[in-house]
Amino acid sequence: MAQAAGGKDNIILIGMPGAGKSTLGIVLAKIMNYNFIDADLIIQNECDRTLQKLIDAMGPDGFIEVENQILCKIEQTHTIIATGGSAVYSEEAIDHLKEIGKVVYLQISYDEMKKRLSDLQERGVVLKGGIGMSLRELYDERRPLYERYADITVNVDDLTLTAAARKVANAISQLL
Repeated sequence: MAQAAGGKDNIILIGMPGAGKSTLGIVLAKIMNYNFIDADLIIQNECDRTLQKLIDAMGPDGFIEVENQILCKIEQTHTIIATGGSAVYSEEAIDHLKEIGKVVYLQISYDEMKKRLSDLQERGVVLKGGIGMSLRELYDERRPLYERYADITVNVDDLTLTAAARKVANAISQLL
């Protein structure tokens, strides 16, 4: 498979909470014969706390700063990188990720996101507008950021995990 500029051939997944970045990323890595890392797990391991406990302790802005620092240190090759949904709040991190690979926006509709998310509070979702921020506000705030940073957008609404991963793999093969 062709490599992105700078010899980095990573695929970076961005998207709403519940879009499937982590779960789809694992299947995608198997389909494409890539490695896989989940940035949220790296953050949890480095900080020795769950995402939700980090957000509770540091607030949204503090968490975003930690996430930014950790994302900027990622130097993989030939890897599917699942980011947290809030990665797009860190322009520095996204710029770094775009240097080391191609950014794929896993697009889902608001209704699909609502259907997929059970408990926002336990998922470690950054609500920049505070705890009272609605899911609709979160969706409307983040969507333009995902669209701005994406090298490619793949809609994964109403698809099984495998079908979504195959659709993403096909879209990536057109890009590389």
